[in-house]
Amino acid sequence: MKIIRELVFYFLKLILFWVLLFDFQRVLFSIHNWEKFHDFHYSDWFLSFIYSIPLDLSTASFLTIFPLFLILVYIVYPSKVTYRIFICLIFIEVLISSFIQAGEINAYIEWNHKLTPRVFIHLSNPNEVFRTADYLMTFFFFFYTFLQMLFSWKIIFFFFKRNDIIISQKIFFRVFKGVLSFIFLGAFSFLLARGGTQQIPININSSSFSKNHIINDLCTNSTYYFANSYLIYNRSEIDNLIPVVDPNFANSIVEKLYNYSRDYDSKIFTVKYPNIVLVILESWAAEAVGCLSETKGATSNFDLLSEEGLLFTNIYSTGSTSEIGNMSIFSGVPSIPQISFSSQPEKHRKLRALNQDFQKLGYSSGYIFSGDLKYGNIEGYFLDHGFEDVIDERSFPSQLDRGKLNYYDESLYNLFFDRINQSIEPFFQCAFTGSTHSPYDHPKDENFNWKGIESNFMNSLIYADRCIGDFMKKCKEKSWYDNTVFIFVADHGHASPNVQSPHETGFYRIPLLFWGKPLKEEFRGKKINKIGSQLDIARTLMNQIDDENTFYTWSKDLLNPNVSQFAFHTVIGGYGWVTEKGSMIYSLQSQKIINSTFPKEKEEEEINKGKAFLHKIYQYYKEL
Repeated sequence: MKIIRELVFYFLKLILFWVLLFDFQRVLFSIHNWEKFHDFHYSDWFLSFIYSIPLDLSTASFLTIFPLFLILVYIVYPSKVTYRIFICLIFIEVLISSFIQAGEINAYIEWNHKLTPRVFIHLSNPNEVFRTADYLMTFFFFFYTFLQMLFSWKIIFFFFKRNDIIISQKIFFRVFKGVLSFIFLGAFSFLLARGGTQQIPININSSSFSKNHIINDLCTNSTYYFANSYLIYNRSEIDNLIPVVDPNFANSIVEKLYNYSRDYDSKIFTVKYPNIVLVILESWAAEAVGCLSETKGATSNFDLLSEEGLLFTNIYSTGSTSEIGNMSIFSGVPSIPQISFSSQPEKHRKLRALNQDFQKLGYSSGYIFSGDLKYGNIEGYFLDHGFEDVIDERSFPSQLDRGKLNYYDESLYNLFFDRINQSIEPFFQCAFTGSTHSPYDHPKDENFNWKGIESNFMNSLIYADRCIGDFMKKCKEKSWYDNTVFIFVADHGHASPNVQSPHETGFYRIPLLFWGKPLKEEFRGKKINKIGSQLDIARTLMNQIDDENTFYTWSKDLLNPNVSQFAFHTVIGGYGWVTEKGSMIYSLQSQKIINSTFPKEKEEEEINKGKAFLHKIYQYYKEL
């Protein structure tokens, strides 16, 4: 019985070790991100260490499976080698967990959500990771990893000593009792892993108790969350998560959404084939733009343009990353949770892109970005779809001042202006800005004084807005200006002073502005409040320029007075659905609504619409 007691004691110490490490990780996270913990009761912070216990125990039980097996091996074959393998295995698990937590501690400031396999997109270009992170973030990543390893080292060699298990019996009895203990502890570990004997196993939402999403994120075990998200990241798991919807029902819902009358003839341009200048604004959130929110003072130039242009006030990004935003803008396709079209050439090459249609109409084309276009295979997507010029940081003059991630917006606009001047009319010229992306690169001698929540982002927004004003002044001096339509749209949203949580629909609302001399007088200063998304730009624009265009079946014309009002967007592990009746965010992982403004009697109906739309777009993706 002594071996059994010692084995059980070892198991309990393993579980306790992991729980202590997870709590230590929460302390590090809290210290580094303390400014995020506003608008909450301090008691909630202390309660997070209690509500986190079930998911911590579940995670710990998974992490003890292989060490527990090695203890059994040690009972049968008590050698130094077995003990050292046992210790090494724990340290490997600790290192993985430490990397996850250290990455989350740093990324949370920018992403406002827990670490997910989205990081693998970044890790495919390691250089991009270190450039996106400032030097202090890189230091903190290794510093927090070191602290976790040091903490673990102290506990491991205090808890797990080789002579704690005394081997004295004959091998037959040791094997018998060891196997018996392993079966018993394995069954107990299984119960801990699923959270008990209840019908529905524990999940990532089991530790949520607060109305503050940051407290809930703190509660949720980071290692468990990342592993769970990784399973979803794999297509086989996504197949299991995509809602099972009757195909006839899904078809009827989607057909009804797109079955609006096309019988209207409203042209907003004074010329048939205007030049098009498309500017994609990195991370510009509508809630940070003065003409679209209560946040005033950061975007004075954009606000002035909106008074003379056609402003769409209810537009949403389709996702939360740049490659998804670009794909939706140029190919008019919705996003799918955890899936990037641009990273799969075999898929995206079957799609249409706006520049292909413009080239068919005689337009020249170009795309310029001040950073590295390898991220998310954005460059590959544009090259595959026939852009005449695709330019990124490699083509920028090396003497230009730059930040860590990219060249400053003013340098981008200067080169963009030069490229436009060299273009043959009509042209379709596109630029993607970068200064409003972490680490918010702009000249250090620029002094902006925005204080409070998201101050770094807001100060970079002030700088980016000023660059727009300077760019537009230069354009007005050129002969091609009178025949040019400027389109400004964000690639995705961002945390702003009013909305920080990616679980709120407002996080995904973005600006969309049509501006220029070819815009008819009656559309200048007009606001269109119809609900739509980035993917609707394709159909809206092409219907103005090419009446024969039949592509972009997922895109709808926002200028059509009969158009259906809805927007579908993805979130981490789920999707968002917006109509004129309200909005909601739905978690595919927990199969429940996270946030909803729909009337209670309409929620189920809207959930079904969102599921039908997701089911349909996923089938479309699989058939490509």
